[in-house]
Parts: sequence; C-alpha cells; structure tokens
Amino acid sequence: MEFDFTPEQYTLRDEARRFLEAQCPPSHVREFIDDETGWSRDLWKRMADLGWMGLAFPEDLGGLGQSFGDVTLLLGELGRAVAPVPFLASLCAGQVVFRHGSVEQQRRWLPSVASGERIATIVIVTPDAAVVNASASGDGWVLKGETGPILDAPAADMFVVAAHDGEGARWFVAEEGVRVTPQLGFDRTRTIGRVAFDGAAAEPLSVGGLEPGSRVAVAAVCAEMVGVAQKILDTTVEYSKVREQFGRPIGSFQAIKHKCAEMLTELEASRSAAFYAGWSVDGDADDAALAVAVAKSYCSEALAHLAGEGVQIHGGIAFTWEHDMHLYLRRIKSDEALFGDAAFHRERIARLAGL
Repeated sequence: MEFDFTPEQYTLRDEARRFLEAQCPPSHVREFIDDETGWSRDLWKRMADLGWMGLAFPEDLGGLGQSFGDVTLLLGELGRAVAPVPFLASLCAGQVVFRHGSVEQQRRWLPSVASGERIATIVIVTPDAAVVNASASGDGWVLKGETGPILDAPAADMFVVAAHDGEGARWFVAEEGVRVTPQLGFDRTRTIGRVAFDGAAAEPLSVGGLEPGSRVAVAAVCAEMVGVAQKILDTTVEYSKVREQFGRPIGSFQAIKHKCAEMLTELEASRSAAFYAGWSVDGDADDAALAVAVAKSYCSEALAHLAGEGVQIHGGIAFTWEHDMHLYLRRIKSDEALFGDAAFHRERIARLAGL
C-alpha cells in the first residue's frame, strides 16, 4: 500500500499554495469581514477557471475526475489561506448528490456545481440527524422546518437538505422557496445563515440514508483544519525566531520549544487522522465511519489547542485586530463545531465500538 501522495498531488498542492498566496493574501480576506456579501466572487471565478470546483467529480459530469485525496490537499491550502469562498459547502453538497443521486439527478445538478456556476450548501448540523421534515404533496415533496447556522447558506442557490420523511432521514434537494437569514458568525471570513423551509418544493435523492454523504462532509472539514493549523504553526515558529526577549529570540527558550514541539505533534497526528479519513471515504472502506469520527474528534480538540498555543506564543500582539492570528483561530474554532464537535464524535466512536 502506498502511504504517500503522488508527485502530481504534491504539484497540485504547491500550485494551489502559490495561487492563493498571490490572489488571496490576508489583506484580501479582510476586505470581506464587514462586506455584506461576505465572500469573494472574483476569487471564486478565478478558482472556477482553474477547475477546482470540479476536481473530485467525474469528467462526464463536468469535473476533472480526480480523487478525494486531491481535494483534501486543496482544502488544506484553502484553509491555510482562510479563503473567503463557499468552496467547502459547495463541495460537500455536490458530493452528497454524487453519492446519493441517480444518474439523471447527477447530470442535472453536478455540471453547474463543478463549474462553479451554481453554489450549493449542505443543510445539516450533525452528521446523523435531520431537523427538517419532508412530506409528500401531490406528485412531489415539500420541506418544513428551520435550522442553523448553516455554512454559506447566504451564498447558496441550491440546498442539499437532510430531512426526515416519516420513515427515516434522507437527502433532498431544494432550489426555490428557501428563506435564509444571514447571521454573524465567530469566523468572519465565511458566511453562515439560518435556513427556513415553509412548504418549499424538494426532490429526494435516490439513495436513502445520510451516509456516505455526511461522512464526506466531516472528512472535508478535517482536511481544512489541518491546513489552517499548518499555517498557525509556520507563523508561530517564524515569529519565535525574530521576537526577542532578554536579548535573545524567544524561540531559544525551552518553554517555547516545548510548546512548538507539542504543536507539531498535534498537527502531525491530526494530519494522519484527516488524510486516512479522506482515503477511507474515497474508497468506501469498511471502517470509514469510525475513521471519520476518530479524525473529527481528534482534530477538533488537538487543533483548537494548537491554535490557542499559537496565540499564547505571539503574546499580546495576537489579541489585536490588526494581527492575522485571529483569522486562523476563528476558522479553527468554527470548524471545531462544524458537523459535530469532539464530544459528539467521541460518542459516535463509542457507539460504533459497541460500548
């Protein structure tokens, strides 16, 4: 078994990093913190031109036919840049349609998602429950209920909804009749909103249940968190080399060395867990459910701690609005709660283990 990424995948990562460093510096991110739209349409268009939205979709559906492993590397780079675009939400929604939709449904919706023309989001709070109800109405279905906060709901024009149809939870797609109320989130670099359905017309995807679609969403969040954490560690180590105290760089003090070493350990363990989760959902491995729960449980806790240590090493400057550290801390903390926090996924691990 090959445990490393291919040279082509590393090339994708490096090219994505160079692109985002040039097109999405922190100054660009900050432009959208108080912007009413909340996300960068210009950056989204440039990403679409590169084919990033269609990376993990088959070529006959308008994509590039690459693996989810490629997407995990791309998600890491987008997290590293805290890019103000609805990529994560649209990717997750598209993957749900790809894994749960019929051939006809895939052909109807996915080409526009893969091209970036259509922005989708996934309406779910935790990966094993639906809080919206679906009921038959004439020849179709309607959705009723309200839930939130939902990632990038204000930017979306297609909603892939986890709803209960009276027999169990399954995925529906709604395009019209959805009321979105924008909300102010802790992470100011992306949009969130409360979503309400009051008889909105919807279409059920052909494959019932919420998995494997929900697993893909959780694995994607873990991949993004690893990228954010890598940026925090890199920034912190560089700062410790130039910030002097008592006539010497603070990185020369044993206490700072210990903190940085612990941060690296947390990052590498999280990286292994996140990449294995991505590999397991890509190949629909027997232990995919457990791998994803382990990854989200560990990444949520360990990388939130890593972010806190990065702030502490920077000292008082990291608490200022002008410094960029809070951008990464906010992204990590919001991802920590997205699709279930560490405690939620530890409970899932216990259930899967039969405890």
